[in-house]
Amino acid sequence: MMLEMSSSSADVATFIRLGQAADMLGVSVETLRRWEADGRLETTRSEGGQRLVDLAVVGRLLAERRKSAGSRPIVAQSARNRFPGIVTRIERDTVVAVVEVQAGPHRLVSLMTAEAIDDLHLEVGKEAVCVVKATNVIVEIPSA
Repeated sequence: MMLEMSSSSADVATFIRLGQAADMLGVSVETLRRWEADGRLETTRSEGGQRLVDLAVVGRLLAERRKSAGSRPIVAQSARNRFPGIVTRIERDTVVAVVEVQAGPHRLVSLMTAEAIDDLHLEVGKEAVCVVKATNVIVEIPSA
C-alpha cells in the first residue's frame, strides 16, 4: 500500500509503510526505528498511526548502502570464461545499454542496465573483462 501525502499540490511525496521500507532496504523494522531515533531517518504517521517513510528517502538510503558496501575481491568463481579486452562501443538510453568489448579476436556484446554503466564507470577505450557463463553451448561443424 502506497500513500500520497502533500502539503501543497506542487509538493507531492509518496510514502510507504515502515515494514515495506525495511524489506526494500534489507534491514529489520527495529533497525529503522533506531535510525529514526538517531536522526538518520524521518518518518511521519498515517491517520491510523502507522509510521510512514518517504520513498525518496528510501532510495537515498539504498544508494548509501550500495556505496558503503564496497566491493570485496573475488577469491573463487564458477565462471571460467574470462575475456579481458577494450570497450569499443556503448549505446544507452535511460534504462538499458549495449556494451561491446573487443577481446583479442572476439567481439563480445553485453546488454545491461544504464545504471550498471555508471556504476562501473564504463567508457569507450577503457579496459574491461567479460565473464561468460552460459547454460547452453551450441557446437557446429563447418563444411569441409
